[in-house]
Amino acid sequence: MNRTLDVASSFFATLARVPAGMTVGELGPRPEQPLELYEFEACPYCRKVREALTMLDLEAMIYPCPKNGPRFRKQVVAKGGKAQFPYFVDPNTGKAMYESDDIIGYLYETYGGGRVPWPLSLGPLTTLGASFASAFRLGLGQGYRPARAPKKPLELYSFELSPYCRIAREALCTLEIPYLLHNVGKGSPSRPAFEKRSGKVMVPYLVDPNTDIQMFESADIVDYLERTYGKKPRQKR
Repeated sequence: MNRTLDVASSFFATLARVPAGMTVGELGPRPEQPLELYEFEACPYCRKVREALTMLDLEAMIYPCPKNGPRFRKQVVAKGGKAQFPYFVDPNTGKAMYESDDIIGYLYETYGGGRVPWPLSLGPLTTLGASFASAFRLGLGQGYRPARAPKKPLELYSFELSPYCRIAREALCTLEIPYLLHNVGKGSPSRPAFEKRSGKVMVPYLVDPNTDIQMFESADIVDYLERTYGKKPRQKR
């Protein structure tokens, strides 16, 4: 997919989910340890949970589970008994669960104001909108492409509704690269610390502790990930 079409389809995916995953709402207690989410980018149910993470300004270790991925899908089966996504773990409370709506309800009860906001509480309509967003991306962020596993997880500063962040997350998912997700949605209290670290509030922003690389720009991030961790040529995006 060429770059123009790539960005345009990602913008349409964003429009399908406005305003979910963009602005931080009412916040509750903060977890001491990052949450853990096993998911894959194209999954509409996973998308809903990632939207909740942005809206609650929560950090999470993301373990991408693309189809045919050799690493983290096996872990989900070992932990939960079945290859179903998303699979969520809260190391702060010992809670682990499947089912996106149950996860979202838990997040708002534990780390929010208790009430799930309307963009995430419309049942089948919420899922339908998330499915439309996935359809616009034509399967990107769904399947696995052989890659080398990094020794240390990467870090990504992002918010769910950003079309450019989506492109970077899809690449991380396709290559099955785990990363610590720092959510910096609009109104996030995490933005000042992010600006201090990066020099400006612009996303996506990738940090690779394995190479000491730090960078903005989704196209540059995708190229870097492919050159550093990919094993097979990809189609130009």
